[in-house]
Amino acid sequence: MLKNILPLLILLFVFNIKTEAQELSVKQIKNLIESFKKDPRGPYNRIKWFCDDGSEREPRDPCPDSIGGGIQHASFKPSVISLRKTNQLYFSDIIASLKEKEFLDESNNYNRLKQYQINKYLASVNDGWILQKAQYYRGAVQSEDEETWGKEFFESVLKNDYFISNNFYLIRQALKDVPHNGDDNVAQLMRSQSKTISEDMKAFMDIRIKIHGQPEITDIMLVKNFMAQNKIPEHLKKDFDALIETMYKFYSPIDFNRLEKELQKLPASNNTTKKINAFIVSNKNDKTSASFVSELANILSEIRHNILSYKSGKDRLQLLDLSNQLEHTLLTETQNWETKTIGETLDKISVLSCAAMGTGLIENWEYNAIETSINNKITKSNLTVNELNELLTTSRSIVEWSASMVKANYQEIVDKYTVFEPLSYSFIDDRVRSSIALSLGEAVSDFGAFVSKTSNINNDVMHIENQSAIRGLNPGYAFGELVVVDGNPDNIEVNTNNIYIFEKPPHDLKPVAGIMTVSEGNLVSHVQLLARNLGIPNAALSYNNLKAMKKYNGEKVFYAVSNKGNVILKSEDDMSSTEKELFSKNERSKNVIAVPVDQIRLDVSKVINMREVDANDSGKLCGPKAANLGELKKLFPEQVVEGIIIPFGIFRAHMNQQMPNQNKTYWQYLNATFNTANEMRAANKAEHEVEDYQLKALDILHKAIINMPLETSFIKDMKASFKNAFGNSIGNVPVFLRSDTNMEDLKEFTGAGLNLTLFNIKAEDEIVKGIKRVWASAYTERSFKWRQKYLSNPENVFPSILIIPSVDVDYSGVMITKGINSGNEDDLTVAFSRGAGGAVDGQSAETRLITEDNNVLLAPARQSDYIRLPDYGGTKKYTTTFETPILNTKNIEDIRALASKIRKTMEKHSQASNQAYDVEFGFKNNKLWLFQIRPFVENKQAKSSEYLSSISPKIEEDKLINLSEKL
Repeated sequence: MLKNILPLLILLFVFNIKTEAQELSVKQIKNLIESFKKDPRGPYNRIKWFCDDGSEREPRDPCPDSIGGGIQHASFKPSVISLRKTNQLYFSDIIASLKEKEFLDESNNYNRLKQYQINKYLASVNDGWILQKAQYYRGAVQSEDEETWGKEFFESVLKNDYFISNNFYLIRQALKDVPHNGDDNVAQLMRSQSKTISEDMKAFMDIRIKIHGQPEITDIMLVKNFMAQNKIPEHLKKDFDALIETMYKFYSPIDFNRLEKELQKLPASNNTTKKINAFIVSNKNDKTSASFVSELANILSEIRHNILSYKSGKDRLQLLDLSNQLEHTLLTETQNWETKTIGETLDKISVLSCAAMGTGLIENWEYNAIETSINNKITKSNLTVNELNELLTTSRSIVEWSASMVKANYQEIVDKYTVFEPLSYSFIDDRVRSSIALSLGEAVSDFGAFVSKTSNINNDVMHIENQSAIRGLNPGYAFGELVVVDGNPDNIEVNTNNIYIFEKPPHDLKPVAGIMTVSEGNLVSHVQLLARNLGIPNAALSYNNLKAMKKYNGEKVFYAVSNKGNVILKSEDDMSSTEKELFSKNERSKNVIAVPVDQIRLDVSKVINMREVDANDSGKLCGPKAANLGELKKLFPEQVVEGIIIPFGIFRAHMNQQMPNQNKTYWQYLNATFNTANEMRAANKAEHEVEDYQLKALDILHKAIINMPLETSFIKDMKASFKNAFGNSIGNVPVFLRSDTNMEDLKEFTGAGLNLTLFNIKAEDEIVKGIKRVWASAYTERSFKWRQKYLSNPENVFPSILIIPSVDVDYSGVMITKGINSGNEDDLTVAFSRGAGGAVDGQSAETRLITEDNNVLLAPARQSDYIRLPDYGGTKKYTTTFETPILNTKNIEDIRALASKIRKTMEKHSQASNQAYDVEFGFKNNKLWLFQIRPFVENKQAKSSEYLSSISPKIEEDKLINLSEKL
C-alpha cells in the first residue's frame, strides 16, 4: 500500500511546487487588489513582534533587549508573499522590515524602490488603494520605525559616490517618497486631493485642471470662491478643508530661519555651505521673482556639482533634502515671474534649464552641450528669425529631455502596473508636473507661439490650445480615421488607412496613413526612415496636445505636414475641394513602384563568400546589404567582418519543392495567391477582402517555409563556406542572419527593417532553422502590408541572407550622410545606443548633427536597457544610466573620416548626385566596425507636391527681431 501511495505523494508535492511558482494572470491580480480594498486588514495578516534574532512574538509579548530588541508591525497575507515570488510585485511594503539591499534592489534596476514609489502614488490618488480600509488598521505600520529606517537607509546608500553620480534624479525622487525626516510630498498630495474632489463633483474639474497644469497661489482663492458659490456635499467638506490646508502649506514662503538652522548641521568650511549661506543672507529681505528664481537655480546647480565634496552620508542627505526644499520654493516662485518681452522669456528659459540640470532632469554634460548655444544668443539685442527658431528647437529639446528622464527611470515599472491598475499610468505625468519641466514647458510654449507668429508657421490642428509645441518631421498628406493611443501601443492592431497619434510608436509598426508622436523620437529608426521614404506625414506634439486630441478619436480627418514643418489636421467636413482631390485614384497611384527583376540571377545556387561581391551585384545575386558590405570590405578591410551569402537562387531552388497539402510547389502556391488576388480585383471585390485573402494565404506559406526541408547539398555547401570564411565550424561561431531582399534600397523604396534579422545565433540547428525563418519573414503581415501598399509587383520579392560573425560592440547606431533636419548635404545625422542593434528599433538614442567643424547634441539617450552579445550566443540584457555621453571625441572624428570616404567611393555606384547613405555601425574598445550601408531614400513626390508647397509659409529667415519686443 505504501509503495502505491509514495509516488502519488511525490507527484502531488511536485505539482504543488509548480502551482505555487506559477505567475498570476492580470485578472487574478485585479481580483486580489479588489479583495484587499474591501478587507479591513487589506494585504496584512496580523500584528506581530519581529525580533532582531529572527524570531516572531505575539503583540503583547515584545522582543526582550537580551536578544537585541525588535519592531512591531503587520505580517503579510500568504497571497501577498506568494505574489512577490511569482510576479515580483511588492504591494504596500513595510520598509522597516527590510534589508537595505533588498529594498534598493540595485541588481534589478531599483525595481522594488520604484514599486514602493508607485504604491505611494496609488495610495494618494485612490484613497489608500489596496489600503482603503486597512489604512485604519492600527499598528500595521509604525511611522516612527519607517522614518528611522528610511533615515538610516539614505545615510548608508548616499556614502556611495557612484550611486549619487549615476542616479541623481532617482535619488531626489526617492527622498520625496521614502519617509526619513517627518516629510511628505506636498505637491503630489495637492494634486491627488483635487483629483479626488473632481471625481465626486464634476463642477470642480476646471479648477482641478488649473491646479494640475498651471498651479498658482491664487488657486487658493479659486477654491474658496468655489466653496462659497456651490453647495458642497457633506461628505466632501472635509476634503475641501484638507485641500486648502495643503495649498497653504504648498505656497507658504520659504522659511529662511529654518533654513539657517538646517545649514548649521553641515560643515561650515565647505564652499557650497558658504554659497548657500550667502544666498540666504542676500534673499532674506527684498527680492524680485526673477532674481530669486535665478539664484535658486544656481544653488540647485551648485549642490549637484559639489555634493560629493561632503564625505558623510548624513551630510549628503541633509544637502539633498535642502535641494528638494529649494526646488519646491523655485516651483512656486516661478509662477510669480511674469515675462513680457522675448528677452525676458529667454532669460527665464535659460534659468529654468539650469534648474532642470540641478534637479537631475538633464545631466551635467547635456546642459553643457546647450548652455553656450543659448547664452551666446540671449545676450544679443537682436536675433534673426532663423536664430529664434534654433533657440526654440533647443528649448523644446530641454523640455523633452526632462520628460524623457522621468520615463527612462519609471516607464518599465509603470507599464508593469498599468496592466492591472490603469491609475498607475498617470504616475509619470504626475512626476513631470511636479518638476521644473512644467514651468519650463510653459515658458517655451509662450516663446514658441511668438516664433510661430513671426515665422508664419501657423499650425491648424483641430482648434486645440498650445499648438506651438506641434512641429512637422516628414512632409506628406493623408486622409483617414484618427486613432489616439494614450499608453502602451504594443497591443494596438493598426489599420493601414488610419492616422495614429502615439505617445511612442511600436518599433514594429505596420503601415499607416499618417503618424504623430509625443516628442521627436529617434530620427533614424526604421519607422522614421520608412515614413520619410514613403511620404507618410509625421509630426511631433506634446503630451498635453495628445490628451487634447483624445476627444477627436474615431473621427475622419485630413492631415498634412508641409516642407517647412507646419501641420494641418482638420475634420472631413472642413476639407477644401483641393484637399479632397488629393485622394483621387490618379493622384494616389503615383506612389506605386516596381521591383526590378530583369537582371536577377536565379541560376546561382552556391553559397558565396562576401569578398566576391560588390555593389554591382545588388539585386542580381543578393540584396544590397550583402552587396554593399562586400564593397565596404574592399574599402575598409579591417573594419568590416567576414561574411557569406545565401543568394536568391538558393531560395528559389528550395521553392521548387512540393508544398505539403497543396498539390503544388511553394513557388506555384505563391504565384497562385497573387493571381487569385488579381482575379478578385477584376471581379470588383473590395480591397479589404482581397487583402484578407492574401494575408491568410501568405500566413500558410510563411508557416510552410519555416518547416521546409533544406537540401542536403546546400547544408554541406554552407558548412564548408562557413568554416572557410570564419575559421571555425558552424556551431562554434555566433553569427547574425540578416534578411536581404531585392525590394530593399530601391531608388524610391527603402524597405528598412521590414524583414527578419536574427541576433547572435551559435547552435548549428538554430542557424539552420534561422535560415528558413528569415526566408519566411518576407511573407509576414507587416512586411507584406508595407510592400503591398507601395510595390506594383510584390510577388517578385526574393530574399537572400547575409551571414556575418557577431561583434559584441559597446555601442552601435546609424549615420545618415546628410543633415536630416537641416537638409544640408555636407552634414551628418548620427544616432547611437549602448549595446547591439542601436537606434534602428526606435530606441531613445543619443542623436547628433555632425558638421565639418562642430557637433550638435540633438537628443541624449534615454533608453535605460540595452543588449550585449555573449560568446555563447543569444543576447544578455543590461541597464544603464545617462551621466556620460555615448560617443566620445575620437568616435566623432572616426565618423567624419568614414563619411568622407563613403561619399567619395560610393559615388560611382549611385544614379543620383549627392546621394546620401544610411550606414549601420558600432564601436568596440573605440574601434569602428561597419555592418551595413544602403542609400538614404526620401519621398520626392512629397517634397515636390504643389499642395504641400502651397501650405508652406514663406519665412524671412534673416529678418532681425529685437529682444525687447513684446510677446
